[in-house]
Amino acid sequence: MDTQPTSTADPAAPAAGCPFRIDPAASDIHAEAARLRAGGPAVQVELPGGVVAWSVTETALGKRLLTDDRVSKDAHQHWPAYIRGEIPEGWPLRLWVDVRNALSAYGDEHTRLRKLIGPAFSARRVRALAPAIESIVAELLDELEASPAGPEGIVDLRARFAWVLPLRVVNTLLGVPEEMHEAFRTTMGGLFATDRTPEEAVAGVMAAYEQMAALVAVKQRNPGEDVTSDLVNAKDDETGTGLAPQELLDTLLLLIGAGHETTVNLLDHAIADLLDHPEQLAMAKDGRVSWGDVVEEALRHQAPLASMLMRFPVSDIEDEDTGLTFRQNEPIVMNYGAMGRDPAVHGDDAERFDVTRTTRKEHLAFGFGVHYCLGAELARVEARIALSALFDRFPGLALAGPASELRPQESFISNGHRELPVRLTRG
Repeated sequence: MDTQPTSTADPAAPAAGCPFRIDPAASDIHAEAARLRAGGPAVQVELPGGVVAWSVTETALGKRLLTDDRVSKDAHQHWPAYIRGEIPEGWPLRLWVDVRNALSAYGDEHTRLRKLIGPAFSARRVRALAPAIESIVAELLDELEASPAGPEGIVDLRARFAWVLPLRVVNTLLGVPEEMHEAFRTTMGGLFATDRTPEEAVAGVMAAYEQMAALVAVKQRNPGEDVTSDLVNAKDDETGTGLAPQELLDTLLLLIGAGHETTVNLLDHAIADLLDHPEQLAMAKDGRVSWGDVVEEALRHQAPLASMLMRFPVSDIEDEDTGLTFRQNEPIVMNYGAMGRDPAVHGDDAERFDVTRTTRKEHLAFGFGVHYCLGAELARVEARIALSALFDRFPGLALAGPASELRPQESFISNGHRELPVRLTRG
């Protein structure tokens, strides 16, 4: 499907007829997901810029498509509208299909790239990072305790903790010099916005590539014991070739996304959900459930990446279980936010946060199949350490207002809050 219809309808309402028009500002992704789910296991939607795609909301169908070798993520090979130059340079989602890394590669190319970058998030490397994560968490909590709060004693815990921790961890992992930290923080946060103007989208991508190139240049001059240095010097055992210059930059962008954005949103929502459900927080604090249980339920209930772009059938796929046919080259979006609340998997109360839920681990928040998120274990380790330490240090932590008033990020990809206002207290 290469058509790009336009619509002037209200973004929170379906476009006239079909497809359903996605709200680029993501004012309520779960209400939107429920409406999409009511339309079937997958429905056609209109993305920002008028691009039409399938949004998959059913877990079982999602698993089948995610493990089907007839489904590609490579727009350079399998999206005719993109290949013909019909997708504008300023399309706000273009970075997600422009990149050439393991996130978007297909077949043998994906295998090659995954082999080169897999060691970056190996179990050994993640375990070795645990003491550094504990140290960073302690430092951030010390800073929160020592620094004055804002008006009425309110602190934005997303900005001061949930955002900073994963950034400092991924900077440690990649070996980002201290003087580059602030630029990384400013630029990388904007890459997930889906409501940007074309000019803002282009400028944001250019800034990100400039920073990646600067980091590579530093590591080429002064390599260290870090992932960026490893990637600069990585060689395939069979061919002896490494990452091409553009592949290297795109791979660094992938690793930042895998190691940062998902963890920010995981922490953000886990904290908000626990504070909104004090009886469940009490269960975690007294050991009736583990912090690992909390993390898995948070991932299910609020997938850190609500929707993931884009996949393309390399041939027609007729799904017998649903009766749906996905035509060759039709874009597909995996709606992980909807799948996490799939009643077929999690029951009629799938909308409810429940750390004792027996199906809490049966989510696809980190994907499934060959494109399973490289940073999944790192995110889990960070979240377990951070949540335990946060609620131990501030047992009287409380939301500054009703959870229902927390404002969502303006992104239907990245599922988090704009801010997380809380009141800190030790008791």
